[in-house]
Amino acid sequence: MKPSEAAVPAASEWSADNTSDLLVRLAQEKGVGNLMQRILREARQLTGAEGGTFYRFIDDGQNSRLAFSVVHNTVLGIEAVINEGQDNGWPPIPLYKEGEANHRNVASHVGLTRQAVNIADVYDAEMFDFTGTRHFDAQHGYRSQSMLTLPLLNHEDDIIGVMQLINARDEDGNTRAFLPEDQGTVQAMVKFAALTLDNQLLVQSHKNLLDAFIQALARIIDVRSAHTSAHCQRIPVLTELIAQAACEQTDGPFADFNLNDDEWYELHVAAWLHDCGKLATSENVLNKGRKLQKLHDGFEAVRARFAAAIAVAQSDDEKVALRDDMEFVEQVNRGGEFMSDEYKARIERIATQTWPDAYGALQPLLTEDEVYNLNITRGTINNEERAEINRHIDITIDILEGLPFPPKLRRVPEYAGGHHERMDGKGYPRGLTRDQLSIPARMMGVADIFEALTAKERPYKPPMPLSQAFTILRRMRDDNHIDHEVFELFLRSEKWRKYAQDHLLPEQDDIVDVEQFITGDA
Repeated sequence: MKPSEAAVPAASEWSADNTSDLLVRLAQEKGVGNLMQRILREARQLTGAEGGTFYRFIDDGQNSRLAFSVVHNTVLGIEAVINEGQDNGWPPIPLYKEGEANHRNVASHVGLTRQAVNIADVYDAEMFDFTGTRHFDAQHGYRSQSMLTLPLLNHEDDIIGVMQLINARDEDGNTRAFLPEDQGTVQAMVKFAALTLDNQLLVQSHKNLLDAFIQALARIIDVRSAHTSAHCQRIPVLTELIAQAACEQTDGPFADFNLNDDEWYELHVAAWLHDCGKLATSENVLNKGRKLQKLHDGFEAVRARFAAAIAVAQSDDEKVALRDDMEFVEQVNRGGEFMSDEYKARIERIATQTWPDAYGALQPLLTEDEVYNLNITRGTINNEERAEINRHIDITIDILEGLPFPPKLRRVPEYAGGHHERMDGKGYPRGLTRDQLSIPARMMGVADIFEALTAKERPYKPPMPLSQAFTILRRMRDDNHIDHEVFELFLRSEKWRKYAQDHLLPEQDDIVDVEQFITGDA
């Protein structure tokens, strides 16, 4: 017998002191499931019941029902917490069937009437339908007899659950009916238990609201740019996969790393909010899919100039050369992972050519601004636009540090705000070094880069295969840009395979041996 169970008094010994002890025990339980387990266990011990069920009341706007949440039976060795929605063989009990109140089931009857029901022998009861009970008994070689079913009401007298106890036993171990004093004592205990459960349900509902809000915020950010769509939704997946790999380590640098439930939630919130500052970034910059794009792709104006230049060209060779130059500019305008010095020099040469405007004056084929943008080395964003985008992390930190996070979420700003820092202190916005960054912040930095490399929606590059992404990450590790231990953990744990399966194209996964990308043999 567990120490906490030994302290529970019999019904005849219940007192105000026992109530105080009960409240302490209930308050110590973390999570709704654990609390419902505790409530059912306490009630069983008070009455000597050998089994019981805790039903949680759920009303999602579509139907009101009692969902099996906890089932105990000491004779059959059952002590289970049941999650609704899983194929678990415990279907919920509707409070209404075809618009009519369901009084045939004793649990739904108690939920509807808010009145306890005490039955000496369910096989003799005619008011309720115990077909399910008889089927359970036949299936398990069991005999249900006495049953006590009670409602759990919150401070507003609304139903939040129903508890059912089965087969009270006397001192000799014989099955007996639940006595009036059993019922009175359990009802008194349940009143206090219901208040504790209601508080936890309220906390859970607030947590669910926060989750829904931050995820809606992330989806809004992703919707603003088709080019980085789903980025904010993928980073929590990647970050939590890496953290899970670290928690599974029994030796090595992450052997002592672990996260409890509160710390997992803290990391979860930070990952969803890591780019919230992008709400303040101009959509023109976020959606810049071509180097010359502003409100629209500026290449159309360049094409018109080439057409004018071709029209007045003196020879066919000049026309062919101009068309070739135009195709080159169109190609460069798409952006890419690298713009060579040779390509940049060609853009400069093209800019020296001219075309006749409407007044016959000769104008350069490319303006200074167009040359500047076409010669962007990587991607489609120039230095000023990159600086504007980079400001999102300063805004993210300002926003998050201004929120009144409770103590359990106090590290959200640090986790979310560190994903653009470098291990050598050359990152931004604060130039923090590896030793100044928490492990979760370092994990999010790797997740952020890996998602950007492998994203299949970027307009300036085809979907990058994993071999190329891992090669780039290895270089960043060698340059002390990303954390070497997190990099190696991510690759060796092969958590990326789950991510690739769910979020990448099949042809992107071209990895057979991951070790070569860690050692540098690839």
